Amino acid sequence: MDQTLITRIVEAALLAANQPLTLAQLNGLFPEDEPAPAGSVAQAIESLQQACEDRGVELVELASGFRYQVKSDVHPWVARLWTERQTRYTRATLETLALIAYRQPITRGEIEQVRGVAVSSNIIRSLEEREWIRVVGHRDVPGKPALFGTTKVFLDYFGLKRLDELPPLSELKEIGELEPQFQFDGKDEAPRTIDAGGISADADVPDAPDADQEEHAGDDDGIDVAAGETPDATPEAPAAEADESAQPDHEAGVEDPDVTEQHQEDDAIVASSEQQRND
Repeated sequence: MDQTLITRIVEAALLAANQPLTLAQLNGLFPEDEPAPAGSVAQAIESLQQACEDRGVELVELASGFRYQVKSDVHPWVARLWTERQTRYTRATLETLALIAYRQPITRGEIEQVRGVAVSSNIIRSLEEREWIRVVGHRDVPGKPALFGTTKVFLDYFGLKRLDELPPLSELKEIGELEPQFQFDGKDEAPRTIDAGGISADADVPDAPDADQEEHAGDDDGIDVAAGETPDATPEAPAAEADESAQPDHEAGVEDPDVTEQHQEDDAIVASSEQQRND
């Protein structure tokens, strides 16, 4: 059989099929009485892949076989043909699927231990209905929990041929970075501090007196207030002594002892002089 005819048959079968086709399925297209030469189907695949280099489609090998698919550079335009609303999956569903894909086989309890929350039965059911996961066995522990793993449909959906083609975890963004970052207009403002009583520390309050003013005030009052002391704690004795010393002696009504002694000496001298004069 001519190689050109084999290539055309293989191309037509891939375009008409609604699912990927394996080499065994493509070889089965040819009858037993007139089979395709050995290696002719694989050669047809290679020629078709080379022919797609400048086209909008490509022939790729997936886990389930070969299929034509739209190239990524023209996908935004072709995607307008599908008017139905795209399915959106919750964060919990995607986290559960990621754990099964990277840690399979894994039990439901192990998924819950990693995520820290219970896994809803609806999540497992939805992934099984899409044929992305399946039960691959049971762990040999009390209760025999089911072990989950991914399927070929999962690999086909994400354009993978084997599990080792999954991107490494180091290249994946953290879940926290996937959260929307809300940005507000205006400049960043410093946080406002709320003191006890519910009054903001940034609110306008009367200015406290300067240290210089306090020092001058202390000088005027005649009281030296040391650091850590209050005016009320200062003894009042020095002030009282200052008031007493400020009063004149004649106003107090008390004669100075020094002056009295001087007067007595003067009287004694006068008396002595008078006695000598009489003698």
